[in-house]
Amino acid sequence: METQPGLRVYLMTIAGAVCWGLIGLFIAPLYARGFTAWDVVAIRGIFSFIFLLLVMVLFFRDQLRTRLKDHLFFASAGIFSLALFNYFYFEVFSQSSLSLAVTLLYTGPLFVTILSRIFFKEPLTIRKGWALAFAITGCAFVVGLLPLGSQSIPGKTLFMGILSGFCYALYSIFTKPVTKRYSALTITTYTFFYTSIFMLLTSDIFGKVDKFQYADVWISALLLALVSTVAAYVLYTSGLKYLEAGKASILATIEPIVAVLMGVLFLHDQLHGWQVLGIVLVLYSAILVAGGRYRKLKRG
Repeated sequence: METQPGLRVYLMTIAGAVCWGLIGLFIAPLYARGFTAWDVVAIRGIFSFIFLLLVMVLFFRDQLRTRLKDHLFFASAGIFSLALFNYFYFEVFSQSSLSLAVTLLYTGPLFVTILSRIFFKEPLTIRKGWALAFAITGCAFVVGLLPLGSQSIPGKTLFMGILSGFCYALYSIFTKPVTKRYSALTITTYTFFYTSIFMLLTSDIFGKVDKFQYADVWISALLLALVSTVAAYVLYTSGLKYLEAGKASILATIEPIVAVLMGVLFLHDQLHGWQVLGIVLVLYSAILVAGGRYRKLKRG
């Protein structure tokens, strides 16, 4: 009888990661209608905040209370992490492929390791060193720098992909100081609040409101927010309540696998043997980092 709840927790966590991995299917139709990567970030941020706010008001109203000075962390995470990492991620997708975009995004755990060393004095272990080496080598294979230096990805696209991983990592740095005071749902809701405000001020989404006359735009926008943001978050964090953080992070590597499969099956991505090897190395580096944290938690 004890195995059944455990299985349900694992399935919820995996389902959340799968929802994240489906994101390319909802973004592609928006690009086809003429939205830019910055517009898509605005759509995701605004729609997601509306849904998250509804969830909070209906079910967790007491968790909306926060200290004013903590909004500096929410705003920093919402603008410098969520808005920018989404932009770089979506831009790489629009210029190359979903497979490349998600692989470069998954350099994020390595940046978390490096930034945590700088800001929180977390030790750099041999395990983390190997993870860094695997991630760099894997990315080199994916973008065509290896083998034989046959570069196939423009330098600008590669740079934006690495920036997506870096900005993704900033979320952990900005939110860690407030994780002990608020639930993950509270933090996510307020970070998306600042993301949506920032995107309303900087994007041209109001200038393209006429595009919302098309049903496929509404469907893609709603699915992007509901499935790949709100549902993904709710499922993943529901599993995280009963699962060690290290195990949850390892299960989250299902996300890029799903994203790559979606790209190959539905978005006409083409992968060569060396690129597949590179994706495997990047995923393995993320597992090494997560596994190291899990061992540390068990010892604690």
